[in-house]
Amino acid sequence: MISPIAIIDGLPFAAAALLAFVPNYRVSAFGNVAAMGATFIAGLALLAQAGGASNYFIIDEMNIVFIVLNTLVGFTAAIFSASYIGHEIETGKLTPLFVRFYHAMFLSMMGAMNIALTANNIGLMWVGLELATLITVVMVGLYRTPSALEASWKYFILGSVGISLAFFGTILIYLAGQKILGEGTPAMTWSLLLAAAPRLDASLLNLAFIFLLIGYGTKVGLAPLHAWLPDAHSEGPTPISAVLSGLLLNVALYALLRFKMIVSAHPTAIQPGPILIVMGLVSLIFAAFMLYQRRDIKRLFAYSSIEHMGLITFAFGMGGPIANFAGLLHMAMHSLTKSAIFYAVGHVAQAKGTQRIADIRGLSVSHPGLALALAAGVFAISGLPPFGVFMSEFLLITTTFARAPWLAVLPVFGLLLAFGALLWRLQGFLFGAPSEPNHRVQASSLPILIHLALVLLAGIYLPTPLQQWFQRAAELLQ
Repeated sequence: MISPIAIIDGLPFAAAALLAFVPNYRVSAFGNVAAMGATFIAGLALLAQAGGASNYFIIDEMNIVFIVLNTLVGFTAAIFSASYIGHEIETGKLTPLFVRFYHAMFLSMMGAMNIALTANNIGLMWVGLELATLITVVMVGLYRTPSALEASWKYFILGSVGISLAFFGTILIYLAGQKILGEGTPAMTWSLLLAAAPRLDASLLNLAFIFLLIGYGTKVGLAPLHAWLPDAHSEGPTPISAVLSGLLLNVALYALLRFKMIVSAHPTAIQPGPILIVMGLVSLIFAAFMLYQRRDIKRLFAYSSIEHMGLITFAFGMGGPIANFAGLLHMAMHSLTKSAIFYAVGHVAQAKGTQRIADIRGLSVSHPGLALALAAGVFAISGLPPFGVFMSEFLLITTTFARAPWLAVLPVFGLLLAFGALLWRLQGFLFGAPSEPNHRVQASSLPILIHLALVLLAGIYLPTPLQQWFQRAAELLQ
């Protein structure tokens, strides 16, 4: 019987190799959806199996739900791509050759992220993130316009620097483990490193964590390491923007958290908490101010992603059972909500023929369905009840206020600032005389409905098994 991990990690690459040679768009789009649907089913199958670890792969309380989340968003992004890319072909923005390339790269990117999530080997985890980075660099420049190529080049330079620093940090972790676990695979096996963490060299762990924080922090989009993110989100195809915000940022933070667990388990090593608190708050407040200055709708929500990744980083910096629970929940809620927003934004940009905020007006009159989807997404990501984002933010703010009342003022200030910017922009998008043009688009509403329904359900009722998973994972992050 084929292991679900083999399907999750291998099927996207196998499908990519096949679709690269399929010239018909409809066939390749169906193949893309089918491959990601099968991967999602394999991800769900993991929920019915006991966790386990080998030298190279692991399924545990830290990654199982994020694997399911990754495959779900990959599946809905494939559904969204079918209509979105079809419109790009009709308007002549993409040729059939580029569409074949798109499907192959999309599947490879999903496979690379799945490898990073399932890896028990810290070197394999790095390889997964490096491969995902290189693929998304190419995808950002898919339209081959000067601005897209510039964004792709900036992403390549900054992403390569970040991932190189993370590679050096990984080597230092290996050197620390080598003294205790011996040479070769054992010193690169995360589960063995965690068990041996109290006996590792504290000075090597301290130095490694700084490199890992800067390296993977660049991929997370934390300020001031974020410069690649707004350009990459605004210039690449919208399905890639959704995957970047909804998945890749999470996967990079997940990798950083794996290493944080090793460092935190050492009694005399550096304490990651205060560093993460500072970087998280800086990212949150900086991004909240920047929301007021954006002129491009995709850049607007790119800075919203920086804001929320800052909040999540702050949560893990605070630590403790409730803050870690809130951070994990917010990672899941942000992934679902932000990808839904980008799905809506992609069709809005096609309907209006522009991404310029000033040229998007009166959606409630010209495209009421898109207006409703965009409004629901903005309300959800702003933390309004009864959506799940409100629940995670409420848990984080209340536990911060209970432990350090003065510190709670800063994330509250950042969240309120961001809420004002998003509400102001949303009012302009929805109301007033409709701006021209008003193209008809074949919008796929199913991915948006699935995501927002899950976020709404999580805000009203979080199923007991999911609560228990968040609790157990939060305990591991102590």
